[in-house]
Amino acid sequence: MTGGQAVQGGVLQVDGPAEGVLTLTLDRPEKRNALSGALVEALSEALAHAATDEAVRVVVLRGNGPDFCSGADLAELEALAGMGPERSLADADRMGRLFTAMRRFPRPIVAAVHGRALAGGCGLATACDLILARDDARFGFPEVHLGFVPAMVMTLLRRKVVEGRAFELVTLGHRIDAAEAHRIGLVNRVLPAEFFQVEVASFVGELAARPASALELTKRLLYGLDGVSVDEGIARGAEVNTLARSTEACQAGVRAFLSRSGGTT
Repeated sequence: MTGGQAVQGGVLQVDGPAEGVLTLTLDRPEKRNALSGALVEALSEALAHAATDEAVRVVVLRGNGPDFCSGADLAELEALAGMGPERSLADADRMGRLFTAMRRFPRPIVAAVHGRALAGGCGLATACDLILARDDARFGFPEVHLGFVPAMVMTLLRRKVVEGRAFELVTLGHRIDAAEAHRIGLVNRVLPAEFFQVEVASFVGELAARPASALELTKRLLYGLDGVSVDEGIARGAEVNTLARSTEACQAGVRAFLSRSGGTT
């Protein structure tokens, strides 16, 4: 996957990695990048390959066209509903496996969101480790208006924002702008539209410049603390601390710091 561009199934563009950054672009602009089964499979496949590529330090997820992602492909969902509950469950499990793979992906995944990120599209952004939003972006989980439930993302959403905010988002189904999404903690940074591409590149470039081993260990520990006791969490921290100290990146970093500081801290 190193270098150049690949197109998976005509629904996903794969670019890079370039200077450690792999870019995955949802490529169904005529459908506002709606999440079809083929697109979900292409994302899962691309991440599986990227996980084994040491050249990939950061993954950026973005959308082609006016929107990031409008949500699930409703025409496809309607067809699946007529095939019985087993087919519907298999489709839901496919999305669930993608979200789990994103959570377990060893390096940071950054959503660069412009336009609308709604329903499953908002869920896809939420499943990323970080969200950078263009200042005109809009987010929301409007499934309730269709008698539906944003079920697949719920586990991740309530870890991103406080429980009361999560409840409001999924029961009222309102759309919120980038500034509000940032205020409630869903979005990490809001960036001006005229400089969006440049500032996204600067942010992910800075992230990719961090030692890969430190990023991997940090993500693994942070998410591995879900549901563990304080004692167990501290014990896991001690294990990761020991692993980090043994890496070449950490040892080189300490030597460089001591050299600059003259041996003092």
